[in-house]
Amino acid sequence: MLAEALAISAVLFTIGVIGVLTRRNAIIVFMCVELMLNAVNLSFVAFSKLYGATGQVFVVFVMTVAAAEAAVGLAIIISIFRHQETVNLKDINLLRG
Repeated sequence: MLAEALAISAVLFTIGVIGVLTRRNAIIVFMCVELMLNAVNLSFVAFSKLYGATGQVFVVFVMTVAAAEAAVGLAIIISIFRHQETVNLKDINLLRG
């Protein structure tokens, strides 16, 4: 059971990393980061079966950080979209006046 959960977690994390590195849409990149956080949560839950409830406590903290990151990240993406009318990361240059 542990090996299967870790394999699924590794696949999900790899998909998230590939999405972050290859995509240019800010919303897709944002969703890939969330996918990587969920893959880590799956690993923590799998290891908590061996080492006790400590992994589940970490999952709660990661979920809290993910919720805060989702709120702040979406607010930033919406603000950039309203100002520049695009969410394509190639077209966004915040240092340009």
